[in-house]
Amino acid sequence: MNRLFLSIVIISMGMMAQAQGSLTVKKVAHNAVRIQYQERPVTDTLPDWLYVKHGETACDVQVETDAQTLTIKGRDGRQLFKATRHELQNGKATLAFESPKDEYLFGLGQFQDGYSNVRGLSRRLTQVNTQISLPMLLSSKGYGILWNNYGLTEFNPCEQTVTLTKRSGSGQSEIVDVTSTEGGKREVRERHIFDAVIHIDEEGDYALLLDVGQKMARRHNLAIDGETVIEMQNLWLPPTASEIVHLKAGQHIVTAELTKDDVPLLYYSKVKDETVFSSPVADRVDYTVFTGTPDEIIATYRELTGQAPLMPDWALGYIHCRERFHSSAEILETANRFKQEKLPISMIVQDWQYWGKYGWNAMRFDEDYYPDPKVLTDSLHKMDIRLMVSVWSKIDKTSEVGRQMEADGYYIPGTDWIDFFCPDAAAAYWKNFSERLLPLGIDAWWQDATEPENDDLAGRRVNKGRWAGEQVRNIYPLMVCKTVYEGLLEAGKEPMILTRCGFPGIQRYGAALWSGDVGNDWETFRRQIVAGLGVQAAGHPWWTYDAGGFFRPQNQYTDSAYIERMLRWIETSVYLPLMRVHGYMSNTEPWNYGPEAQSIIASCLQEREKLQPYIKECARRISEEGYTLMRPLVFDFADDPEALLQKVEYMFGPDLLISPVTEPGVTTWRTYLPKHEGGWTDYRTGKHYDGGQYVTTAVTKAFIPVFLRAGSGLISK
Repeated sequence: MNRLFLSIVIISMGMMAQAQGSLTVKKVAHNAVRIQYQERPVTDTLPDWLYVKHGETACDVQVETDAQTLTIKGRDGRQLFKATRHELQNGKATLAFESPKDEYLFGLGQFQDGYSNVRGLSRRLTQVNTQISLPMLLSSKGYGILWNNYGLTEFNPCEQTVTLTKRSGSGQSEIVDVTSTEGGKREVRERHIFDAVIHIDEEGDYALLLDVGQKMARRHNLAIDGETVIEMQNLWLPPTASEIVHLKAGQHIVTAELTKDDVPLLYYSKVKDETVFSSPVADRVDYTVFTGTPDEIIATYRELTGQAPLMPDWALGYIHCRERFHSSAEILETANRFKQEKLPISMIVQDWQYWGKYGWNAMRFDEDYYPDPKVLTDSLHKMDIRLMVSVWSKIDKTSEVGRQMEADGYYIPGTDWIDFFCPDAAAAYWKNFSERLLPLGIDAWWQDATEPENDDLAGRRVNKGRWAGEQVRNIYPLMVCKTVYEGLLEAGKEPMILTRCGFPGIQRYGAALWSGDVGNDWETFRRQIVAGLGVQAAGHPWWTYDAGGFFRPQNQYTDSAYIERMLRWIETSVYLPLMRVHGYMSNTEPWNYGPEAQSIIASCLQEREKLQPYIKECARRISEEGYTLMRPLVFDFADDPEALLQKVEYMFGPDLLISPVTEPGVTTWRTYLPKHEGGWTDYRTGKHYDGGQYVTTAVTKAFIPVFLRAGSGLISK
């Protein structure tokens, strides 16, 4: 057996793959090694966009290899990670590593399946509205792993597949209002029932992955033997949904109610004591293993992939958005009303369509409604309010900018998306951006739909045909934000970017993420919190959601049931890295929802203002220490198994335990208080509780349970 410590070592690993190959282990940080397996020298490789640092002079990680395994041990000699398979077959790279039953795995980014612990779960890592794929995992066993592949990745791919067949006859129709890359529109959708039979050889837990067979889904629904196991509805959903179920041996009837044009496949596989990453387009197996506590792992992850710059103070207060403001007059009227009502506000947001007659993302305001954008921003600044404006990576080819971009060949072929993999295209995009928008005094930039939407890299080539879209399918958002961030820095601006999608390393470009065009129901609310914690565990510090939900009911201003949900979204958003309200076809201002709701929202905004010194100190730590503000409980309580089971509770900085209320009509709420010496104090009543127990506390419509951890010191009541 070979033992590797500090230097680059290449070892013959013929028994670890079907073809003879070599395994390279390279130290990249004091607590991290990068591992690559390949069968032959790679000549035309993609740039290493992921990493900003590549080597280290000292490394504490112990690596042991033999003909079939690679084992990583901590400083104390304890085994942390064991790879059992490195494999390359027909351009597909696969890594398998041990994952015992008592392990918890967190991360992978933002998914809508509601799972915080992803051990055994099957997921397809690709970028889409409401889904952000960040192939980084944190283990409760003291290690993290970053899968270094820019393309689509199958996480725990299933071994068996069945096609669901649509029943004959007509389905149930409905008309819905949706957003699209052409603006708002109405669609007729028809629901149908699909059926299949599966045969299970051995009783156990099974991972399921339902693929509707389209680039976007409208509904995920699956029942096994009449019992619903997957149910999600939204006007936009990712094409796949994941679940783990227990199945007995034998035959099972599978049914799904989906939309007319879906072509559903169900993937299924028995959960094993291993975790697998597999990418269908790759020239090597390539991953990095980190060791230590979650904070140590994330700090090193950011050291290697880029530190997050300091978030501007003015971005940490309340960000007000709606879909949409129609004129400068509307924006200023709204800003003045916030001031008159004494409602704290830091930033106001102009969503899409301000370009009006000039075409999609023409990088120009329609002067019929925005006669002087510079006067608009100056007026807001006098009120101490910043302006964020939506700018897309898609440009109308008939616009002035678009005609030139098309003439120069700067689009991804067959799409309206700019090819940011081509340096000349990125430079041309920024030239127009800087000349047309920067002089207006705009403070922050909303880079919407950076997936790009509709998975438009699949089946295409980029950078003048040099690379296949599948090679770079997941990294497009990083390239967009890189272009804008570096341009802003060069122009002497303080970058602040909000974007709908991301990839590891995007934090170094000042990018904050949000969860996309989601619904507003209770289950969607729960899933957003879990999804946000998945982003944090994957190493990205700045995240938020559309508080109140993006898609809202038509009677939202008078529907008491909706207003109750909306208030819970907003109350929780006080304790998110960024606090932001948004809504489709909605005037989201507090005064539109009645005096009681306005009073409660006002108290939320005031609480966010009160927390500003605390949040700013955490923001400093994010930038300087690689800290995490919205903290899954594994960060602080990895030794408390009960804490690891909590899906929606989290720490907000070092002091505050947040317990979102995610059900209607409740007057009490049950919270698990993790084991902590000194215990916990109710943030509002001052009552003390010991840790390591569940407690039930009173709630009203006006607040959610928050607990202060003893001994932290940044906040006192």
